[in-house]
Amino acid sequence: MTYLLAGDIGGTKTILRLVKSSDPTDSGKVILKTKFEHTYSSQAYPDLVPMVKEFLHQAADDAGKAHPPQRACFAIAGPVVENTSSLTNLAWSLEGDRLQAELDLDRVELINDFEAVGHGVFGLAPDDIHTLQVGEPDGNAPVAILGAGTGLGQGFALGQGGRTLVFPSEGGHADFAPRSELEFQLMRYLLDKHQISRVSVERVVSGQGIVAIYQFLRDREFAHETPEIAEAIAIWERQIGLSTKTVDPAAVIAMAAAADRDRLCHKAMEVFVSAYGAEAGNLALKLLPYGGLYVAGGIAAKNLALMTAGEFIKAFAHKGRVSPLLDRVPVHIVLNPQVGLIGAALKAEKL
Repeated sequence: MTYLLAGDIGGTKTILRLVKSSDPTDSGKVILKTKFEHTYSSQAYPDLVPMVKEFLHQAADDAGKAHPPQRACFAIAGPVVENTSSLTNLAWSLEGDRLQAELDLDRVELINDFEAVGHGVFGLAPDDIHTLQVGEPDGNAPVAILGAGTGLGQGFALGQGGRTLVFPSEGGHADFAPRSELEFQLMRYLLDKHQISRVSVERVVSGQGIVAIYQFLRDREFAHETPEIAEAIAIWERQIGLSTKTVDPAAVIAMAAAADRDRLCHKAMEVFVSAYGAEAGNLALKLLPYGGLYVAGGIAAKNLALMTAGEFIKAFAHKGRVSPLLDRVPVHIVLNPQVGLIGAALKAEKL
């Protein structure tokens, strides 16, 4: 029996989880059980070490005895190079070797948060996903992961000899490929608005993309802008560049669309969901992920009704003469927001 430490570290908050790893069953499966979990304000600590030490004291008080972990894996909201990371929105510089020594652990590994999602999809329960397309699952085939949030994460995973190999990518920065006259106009709008020479897909398929699509439709006078949405957008525009934001315009637009009380918002989300499905189909064509394609990120789960209305899968499968290839791909929406934390625990178990 082994105790493991998993963490999901972001610029605003950090979630830590103490996990008990069972001995392998006859089938070779290891069961991970959460023993203690707590969420902290990242900005309240000068470094990860004092936060972890406080967490372990709290875990010991909760259990009535200490269960020191042997290994740890931390998912980082930022780039990780050679087991080190400097967080984009947090004044922390993390090195696996230093954390290992200062926390008295046998091993510490830092991984990118989207890589953690790639590991985490293998630990999801049936209730943690919503299946959009059953497909024809093949356990030996690649698994694809993409998720729209602040940006657009993409990656894939392979099962190999009992190990899970996860490969993150920068696919979200590939070129946006318009499929209709409206999307061509959207691309031209973004090129002119930002004075850029190309448009990446994450400028459209992300939280910022939802706002951009809305602004495009508003400026093209697709429909009248309601005062409520106009005020939210105006506040957000005034706060661009500030560290603290009081409004999330993408969430405001999505909620208005889901409530079917704003025509402009509804059209913006319709364009977004269609573009999201098309990009998921592009990724599927490149990987043929018959092990499953998992749509992670907060936007999909929070807008499940819009994602399951049919436009996402329609755009996903609309690939001309090769469309039948995608009919076989299982497509799932990840509902569990802690999939990255699950992945960090699974990675720690295998260290």
